[in-house]
Amino acid sequence: MIRRANILDLNAINDIYNQAVAAEFETADMEPTVAGDRNAWFNPQYEKIFPVFVYEEDGKVVAWLSFKPYRPGRKALRFTAEISYYVHKDFKKLGLGSGLIKFALEEAKTLKFKSLIAVVLDRNELSIHLLKKFNFSPWGNLPAIADFDGVECGHLYYGIRV
Repeated sequence: MIRRANILDLNAINDIYNQAVAAEFETADMEPTVAGDRNAWFNPQYEKIFPVFVYEEDGKVVAWLSFKPYRPGRKALRFTAEISYYVHKDFKKLGLGSGLIKFALEEAKTLKFKSLIAVVLDRNELSIHLLKKFNFSPWGNLPAIADFDGVECGHLYYGIRV
């Protein structure tokens, strides 16, 4: 079941994200984050426009999806959001990512976004495949800008009009 996240979900969200950090090439972060870094997500003004959702199974948060502003403060970009999504390592390849992307595309209409952007590392083949499955197109490529202790990779921008 996908539902809106609340502050009580923050530790589970952070744990799932830190699994991606440890896996390498699933995020550009190289150090684990702390849950408090995401407290702003639950500010009522922010979450009204840019909500976070969790995928819950048997009472446990096993995946999450966030909408974030793209280039905050630039008013002409107010109808564009960046999405991020992460799945617990024990629940990958079970369709949860597909469920989150499908949900994001529908929810984007409710939130009045016209475009969604996902930024992924070029080595993250699972995420690239998932985005293409839902007709996201390559909108940009920043080659070799991420350096994982000598292993370089690029940042790819995928986008879709909703």
